[in-house]
Amino acid sequence: MEQRQIAFIGAGNMAKAIIAGLVGSGYPATQITATAPTDRHLLPLANDYGIRTSHDSHQVVQQADVVILAVKPQLMADVCRHFQDIDLSQKLVISIAAGITCQRLSDMLNTPNLNLIRVMPNTPSLINQGMSGLFASASVTETDQAFTTELFQSVGEVCWINHESQMNGIIAAAGSAPAYFFLFMEAMQQEAIAQGFDAETARLLVQQSAVGAAAMVKANPDTDFTALREQVTSKGGTTAEAIRTFNEHDLAEVVAQAMQAAVKRAEAMEKQF
Repeated sequence: MEQRQIAFIGAGNMAKAIIAGLVGSGYPATQITATAPTDRHLLPLANDYGIRTSHDSHQVVQQADVVILAVKPQLMADVCRHFQDIDLSQKLVISIAAGITCQRLSDMLNTPNLNLIRVMPNTPSLINQGMSGLFASASVTETDQAFTTELFQSVGEVCWINHESQMNGIIAAAGSAPAYFFLFMEAMQQEAIAQGFDAETARLLVQQSAVGAAAMVKANPDTDFTALREQVTSKGGTTAEAIRTFNEHDLAEVVAQAMQAAVKRAEAMEKQF
């Protein structure tokens, strides 16, 4: 992977995940700097991964080749205001904030034709099992796209999209998706407890079933989800009865409505920030 000076603006969980993946894959820690207003998150990053840290984000951005904006959407405008006097035209800027478009970020940074890539990672990136959707503005070169691909492959899988509007679909299908599975697993654990299992055993039953199901999906890339489900579902058996109950309550429609709600919220955030 090409080595560049990378500046993380923000040092929260997602920044930590990316830094851990980069350093773990052999990227030089001395080429990475994280900035934040306090030492709360910076000290653990410096101690655990050997990266450089700073409270002076303006200076760090000036010296960086790649700037990763890893702050909450509601803070982005205030953060970007500090960099409006810096020439960003020759730098690669990567945003992992939901709901802020490329045009809006260009305006926030006072840089027309900003070399900007929007990325929507998800929390399994913390254990190098993430799924990141990426969109590049028109001015981004193939070299910068390749660099960003390798960067986010250090924490999981990547998927490039051709239209920025698809980023909201990435949020619904991947960015928010771990929470859907956690909710389903939570409900299963609660019912297992109601059927007499202790909480620890109930969790083990549910989590290992989820891990195993995901592993089967990954191990059979040419087999669609329907076929995998049918392989487990014997006619007239216990699984068939459970699936019938899900279908009676229109699980597919509930999932569709939930994902559409996520998209609508992302669209609202675009107007809010």
